[in-house]
Amino acid sequence: MLIPRAAEATVRRLAEDYPVLVITGPRQSGKTTLVQAMFGDRPYVSLEDLDERYQANNDPRRFLGRFPEGAVLDEVQRAPDLFSYLQTRVDETRRPGQFILTGSQQFGLLSSVTQTLAGRSALVSLLPFSLGELQAAGKAPSTVESLLFNGLYPPIHDHGLDPQIWYGNYIQTYVERDVRQMVTVHDLALFQQFVRLCAGRSGQLLNLTSLGNDCGISHNTARDWISVLEASYIVYRLRPHFRNFDKRLVKTPKLYFYDPGLAARLMGIQSADQLSIHPLRGALFEGWVVSELLKARHNRALDDNLYFWRDRSGREVDLLVDRGTELVPIEAKSGQTVNSSFFTGLRKWQEIAGNAAGDAWLVYGGDRRHGRGNIEALPWREIEQLVKSVV
Repeated sequence: MLIPRAAEATVRRLAEDYPVLVITGPRQSGKTTLVQAMFGDRPYVSLEDLDERYQANNDPRRFLGRFPEGAVLDEVQRAPDLFSYLQTRVDETRRPGQFILTGSQQFGLLSSVTQTLAGRSALVSLLPFSLGELQAAGKAPSTVESLLFNGLYPPIHDHGLDPQIWYGNYIQTYVERDVRQMVTVHDLALFQQFVRLCAGRSGQLLNLTSLGNDCGISHNTARDWISVLEASYIVYRLRPHFRNFDKRLVKTPKLYFYDPGLAARLMGIQSADQLSIHPLRGALFEGWVVSELLKARHNRALDDNLYFWRDRSGREVDLLVDRGTELVPIEAKSGQTVNSSFFTGLRKWQEIAGNAAGDAWLVYGGDRRHGRGNIEALPWREIEQLVKSVV
């Protein structure tokens, strides 16, 4: 049984309002499964098919003429010339929900949509499963270690695949197919090494010079390669908050992977048991909390509103959710026992931010709920309550 997606209501609503709906996200995040389940009455074409791609690129008018009532076009970034013809087509009728487009790359896809389909299209980014989606389907992991090791990509949970093998194949396929399409990489093995180095720096301030030096590439190449990883939904740069509560603020973004299972595989972690004492357990847990909040925003077709705060003395809060009228501080700690030190950053932030600080939250790796004054400590299994409260 396929696991229902939280984005379905948003997708359905936007398809009733816009002539074109664009669903993007990483490979294997469930985009094709979602659109085929929701729009099964439409013709479906994958532009990974060489014959379909040839016609779409070389005779786009005839290609679209095959679908007088609209269609689902998968991996549409493979046919960039199609977008201008789509614009003409949807302008003729302005009928909502004519074309459903999917794509796994932000570079070509979003620029084409912005240039030719502005005002005619809506965008939804579909990331891998959230914990809430797995819980609703009765397929949630039993331990925080298995959550971080297995990750949340749909094939692993829909079909019970071995995460070690699946992620290994995913990395290889991603590098050999998607990376070649987005940027000129002469040494794919070097790019793979770069991705592994990024995984080892998950949760840290992004230092492109250091990253480039360790990989033997220039600062500019490291910057370009990070952009490639962002465009294909592998990594996410969490920005420092811009409000000047303290003049000694850090201004460098932090690097996270969207999926902890993929990051764990790149780190060389071989079993969930290894994560009980692994030095990067905390970074993986922190990245997972970030991704849960991102998924909730994207499932509602909302822009990101996440930041972190750190000053040059090392005081920090892992996450700030900007809700317009308040900044909600969140800490993520993978430890199974609540420690008083877990609350230090949150209390310091509340002291500095004053009236701008919203209710504080702590998500940790244990099983019991705690309250410490105006700070709510949630076990990892209850993160959905945090998501519903702040997103």
